[in-house]
Amino acid sequence: MKICLIGSGYVGLVTGACFSDVGHQVICVDNNATKVQQLQAGHIPIYEPGLEALVKKNVAEGRLRFTVSIEDGVDQSQVIFIAVPTPPQPDGSVDLRFIEGVAREIAAVMKSYKIVVDKSTVPVQTGEKVAETISRYNKAKVDFDVVSNPEFLREGSAIGDLMNPDRIVIGVNNERPVAAMKEVYEPFKAPIIVTDINSAELIKHAANSFLALKISYINALSIICEMAGADVEQVADGMGADKRIGRQFLNAGLGYGGSCFPKDLSAFIHIADELGYEFDLLKEVEKINCLQKERFIKKIRETLWILTDKKIGVLGLSFKPNTDDIRSSAAIEVVQALIKEGAKISVYDPKAMAKTREILPNLNYCENPYDVADGSEALIILTEWDEFRSLDIGRIKNLMVNPIILDGRNIFSPKVMESAGFIYKSIGR
Repeated sequence: MKICLIGSGYVGLVTGACFSDVGHQVICVDNNATKVQQLQAGHIPIYEPGLEALVKKNVAEGRLRFTVSIEDGVDQSQVIFIAVPTPPQPDGSVDLRFIEGVAREIAAVMKSYKIVVDKSTVPVQTGEKVAETISRYNKAKVDFDVVSNPEFLREGSAIGDLMNPDRIVIGVNNERPVAAMKEVYEPFKAPIIVTDINSAELIKHAANSFLALKISYINALSIICEMAGADVEQVADGMGADKRIGRQFLNAGLGYGGSCFPKDLSAFIHIADELGYEFDLLKEVEKINCLQKERFIKKIRETLWILTDKKIGVLGLSFKPNTDDIRSSAAIEVVQALIKEGAKISVYDPKAMAKTREILPNLNYCENPYDVADGSEALIILTEWDEFRSLDIGRIKNLMVNPIILDGRNIFSPKVMESAGFIYKSIGR
């Protein structure tokens, strides 16, 4: 298939690379000429395991290329995917200017039948507006179809998620584009769910909001566990063994973050409000997520008392492991709170320090976790990188002024840490 991805950000770039790797001819379009030049030269602007090698391979083999020209992409493709940002607005709604702008540009250059696919996460009924916009601005009056095809990529495992998906959702309002969409996804050998467009658009928001609910539920339960002297991990194991519930997303910690869950949850609440339903359950999910960070900061204060001028080491800055993404990162929020109280912060993260420097230039950025621990009065773990799980705990203890660890991600055993001589505080245990 000849495919165009408009938008070469996280979703567009990963999708384009994977589509090309299974044999499709892919053109990725981006309006940032500098980014296009970097991608053409093999420089990837984001960190995602395996992505750089995948892009270089398919560029070299001629199946993947980059351009700033939407006309070029549309002319040479059968299926055009819209994968541009849909940023949140202050009221929780989604800014759809980029979607509308791309729809107009496609309409202006479209000379023959095309399938236009919404890959970006959009509010329900956006597909109707995209179709209306293309009809209005397509002076040639050629035929087209609009399809909703939500993405379910997790940062840090996006290539595996796309290559081996649980399901592929295709939202259509007639049968005409279904065969072509099935051909696009035939190499991926996954169940294909065909729905109407509005249902497809709701599936993404419904899925992410439910997962956020699971995270906030276990975090609320962690508070009960601390009060009752129980262990939230043992409770989660017992719950998760029930196949109706499952163990995934039942890890107590600082809460969810990143570019998807906070935005999608707020958007879904706003969508429900617009439709006339007060989705109070999801509003409570948001509240619990915010309170979890506040409770952890309070735990730091209670352990260390006065934070002013205390040297505190921080491990982890990204919102989750295996990514350099710090958007809505709980780790960044905790660090900012400690800075506000006058603490002297040393930090280490395997991938996210360059992006953090752009917003927090005055931290002490270290080359490894042991440099962070050296001379620290406490060590705070904010992202659950595997590298941190395998630390030499004895060496860490010898480097610290006080053997105090506050673990926001529950990566160590309390019994092991206490027997090693640490004052160890975690979540829900």
